[in-house]
Amino acid sequence: MTSTANNGTSRGRAIFLACAAVFAASFATPAARADDHPGDAIGVIEGEAISVDGPMTVEVVRGQVKTVLRSGSDVHVKSGQARIDLVEGGQIMICGPAHFSMLKAGGAITVALDSGTIHAVVGSEVSLNIYTPQIQAHPISIGNGAEDLLVGLDSAGAMCIRANKGAVRVEQQLNGQSVLVPQSGDVSLTNGQIESLRAATGHCVCSMQAVIKPMTPGIEISQLATAEEVRKKAAELNAPTPPENKDQAAQPEEPIYQVFMPPLRYDAKSKVQTEFDPNLIILVRRVRVRPTLIFQGRVEGDPIVAHAAGLPQPPNTFSKSQKPTEVSTWSRVKTYFRKLWSPST
Repeated sequence: MTSTANNGTSRGRAIFLACAAVFAASFATPAARADDHPGDAIGVIEGEAISVDGPMTVEVVRGQVKTVLRSGSDVHVKSGQARIDLVEGGQIMICGPAHFSMLKAGGAITVALDSGTIHAVVGSEVSLNIYTPQIQAHPISIGNGAEDLLVGLDSAGAMCIRANKGAVRVEQQLNGQSVLVPQSGDVSLTNGQIESLRAATGHCVCSMQAVIKPMTPGIEISQLATAEEVRKKAAELNAPTPPENKDQAAQPEEPIYQVFMPPLRYDAKSKVQTEFDPNLIILVRRVRVRPTLIFQGRVEGDPIVAHAAGLPQPPNTFSKSQKPTEVSTWSRVKTYFRKLWSPST
């Protein structure tokens, strides 16, 4: 009985240790593969305004989103700069606006540049080729040293090449003609013609940046405004706004006219289009109505009647100073009785 119990205990411990090993391996596997990239991975790209089409891998490293370019990725740098940290070592800086594609085969990296300027700093163990529609540029290491070159192409077809460290072999893809740009050489050519190659210092400019603005936005914690800030904001809103221009403030308001027309119609089946009725056009005039003036008080004195010169006066109108020329008999009788019965007589 004792041996059977010991065998059961040993078997339970073995099963427990096997489960623990599997559980630990499940947590150790992602950590081991955090820096492991696919075989066609080119490098991690960072930038402020970039867009990537085609094969790529998105990873989260220390809370930041990283985009890994893979063979066949098509990249647009809309503005600013972007940087690619190559898997094999080295960096490629892109100055936008730029457009290019990247391929990787057998460890060799090919950049198909359509527009923009790239600045590549790689080691001698990295095979880098830069293609344009007509020109191929291949850096050559001197004494197994680092390779530092700039290649730029604009929309007009002008191309510039500068070899900071090492030489650059420039080859015409159509006829195979090639030329070697020595170290510290700075040349330019137009329309992909080797014959137009000439020295042009300062055309290729794309400086390396040590730090690029992170793509993830920072965390901002908001808080309620204090009573003093609220009073200050209310005082600013209630403060009168001074006029921007004295002439504009003194300029009187003019009426605003608006014209409303009927909708225009077009009939594709009709050769002659019917015209709209002009009577349906509405003209709207908007004005500011001034308030009515009201005078308060008493007007003294007789009203002055003004007559236009040369116009005949109405027949029934006469001034107070004028007396009637004819007096009737009935008027005389009334006047006599009035005087007869008046208290004064």
